[in-house]
Amino acid sequence: MDHAVTMRRLYELISAGDIDGFGEHLGEDFVEHEESPGLEPSKQGVVQFFRMYRAAFPDLRMEPEDVLVSGDTVVARVRATGTHQGEFMGMPATGRGVDVQLIDIIRFGEDGLAHEHWGVVDALAMMQQLGAIPVPAPA
Repeated sequence: MDHAVTMRRLYELISAGDIDGFGEHLGEDFVEHEESPGLEPSKQGVVQFFRMYRAAFPDLRMEPEDVLVSGDTVVARVRATGTHQGEFMGMPATGRGVDVQLIDIIRFGEDGLAHEHWGVVDALAMMQQLGAIPVPAPA
């Protein structure tokens, strides 16, 4: 199985708004290690997270810039862009655009499905772009 192709497909499905299709690529025993407040660290929690994310950023695009495979594990450096048009984690829509980098690590099973995810997103940059955190003046 070509896990790099599957990884890229996950981002295509999210970008297209096909969250059900995205969820079909997650194993029933999926574990989310990047926990979000109020969401269970499971397949259902991740699907719920992306439904919420797409509602807040309906033009969300996730573009993998690098995809590296090591056995059953895939690492991707991703650029996420979108316009904040709906409530996101208690923050009302701002109409502002975001452009942030993130790293995803997914372990795939022999069944070709994703079974674990670890991730890091530049949340500070995102909150600054949304106006929730001030951008410091240059030194």
